[in-house]
Amino acid sequence: MDTKYTPASVDVSNSDQIFTVKWEDGHTSDFSLFGLRKNCPCVACRGGHDKMGSFEPELFKVKPTRTYKILKAEPVGNHALKITWDDGHNSGMYRWDLLRQMDEAASRI
Repeated sequence: MDTKYTPASVDVSNSDQIFTVKWEDGHTSDFSLFGLRKNCPCVACRGGHDKMGSFEPELFKVKPTRTYKILKAEPVGNHALKITWDDGHNSGMYRWDLLRQMDEAASRI
């Protein structure tokens, strides 16, 4: 498996509104909870199967219009993380490769 897409650790800070992934290749990704929730990869949030895997990196850089809390983050096999949000949403599976792509795209903004 490519270490670029392999998480070494995950940390949720609801108080700081940050979700951090430390990757096996040494890179660290910090995501705002607002951007992560607004970029939920599920079919309902993306607006159809053809848009799954798409995301809006600029949402990681905007001033949040509300706060979110992660209630639970559970691994789905070795390929994804299922997040339960405080708004009741829990159907998005955040694939590790998609999270890394989100970070790289947001870093270019």
